[in-house]
Amino acid sequence: MTEVLRPHAEQVYASELAALVAQDERPRPQNWQLSPWAVTTYLLGGTLSDGSSISPKYFGSRRLIEVAVATLATDRALLLLGTPGTAKTWVAEHLCAAISGDSTLLVQGTAGMSEDALRYGWNYARLLAEGPSEAAMVPSPVMQGMKQGKIVRVEELTRIPSDVQDALITVLSEKILPIPELSTEVAARRGFNVIATANDRDRGVNELSSALQRRFNTVVMPLPAKLEEEVQIVKTRVEELGQALEYPPVKTPVEEIRRLVTIFRELRSGRTEDGKLKLKSPSSSLSTAEAISVINSGQALSAFFGDGHLRAQDLASTLVGAIVKDPNQDQAAWSEYLETVVKNRDDWKDLYRACRER
Repeated sequence: MTEVLRPHAEQVYASELAALVAQDERPRPQNWQLSPWAVTTYLLGGTLSDGSSISPKYFGSRRLIEVAVATLATDRALLLLGTPGTAKTWVAEHLCAAISGDSTLLVQGTAGMSEDALRYGWNYARLLAEGPSEAAMVPSPVMQGMKQGKIVRVEELTRIPSDVQDALITVLSEKILPIPELSTEVAARRGFNVIATANDRDRGVNELSSALQRRFNTVVMPLPAKLEEEVQIVKTRVEELGQALEYPPVKTPVEEIRRLVTIFRELRSGRTEDGKLKLKSPSSSLSTAEAISVINSGQALSAFFGDGHLRAQDLASTLVGAIVKDPNQDQAAWSEYLETVVKNRDDWKDLYRACRER
């Protein structure tokens, strides 16, 4: 048992990474702990020659992961672009864990962020007492990554103000970080690179300048193409979260997961899975990550206030809140779906009643 709520990827999957390191004899870029082939195997899963099993971290296109890994082996940065909930952060974290053995070099983009978060700041007590010096400097994760030759994550790049974003241009193009106060610079060691994530669905999005865009290879992270693929993603992540949070045992039939995923996919696409009925789409993203959250919350309700068996009433309690973000637009779309689709499916009667009674 651990008291850490969310261990880093390199801690959770330390045994898998160690197994890959032990058997990986393929060429690897300088300062990478694994070869590109082994990094891809870590992300997608597989069985090693000694019988060791590597669990899949990402369910989707192998070529997409290969392109991402190959990009990081060059001198170009990687931009993971997609709608919310398409596993951009998840993939970025695991890429850092596999390549650098360290996923902690993270810059979280926000609307009020300053350049210091991307470059460096100062310990003002020492700055006033001693003047500018390396000892008075507070290095950013980007500076640390450059010095150590590691991958750095920049989350929500388009949330960062445009003038602050451009602080990355010199770092990505020249591979140096100037420090004018000390008349010096930090030069990046081999192995340094940047993985940025971004989406264009959130409010307050700042467009990337063309100069910054040119310094990234962009990989678009798609939503799962097939129902069963999304069901498998949700099932796997829910099981992992349940183990990490140490819930009392909860029976979660895969049929309940499939039913929830079907609802999300139909509302997201604006039509039923069979294509026979058009639907209104709510403003909420209804991503795979949201589906995982709904199931996880339902499990908690069932474990602590139910009989340990995930039922329709456990799902309904958080399902409606996940869909109805805008009381006007979303409520109308959800009510229509409830009455025209959920009500008319024979094996969904319990869910219809639970949602109506909520």
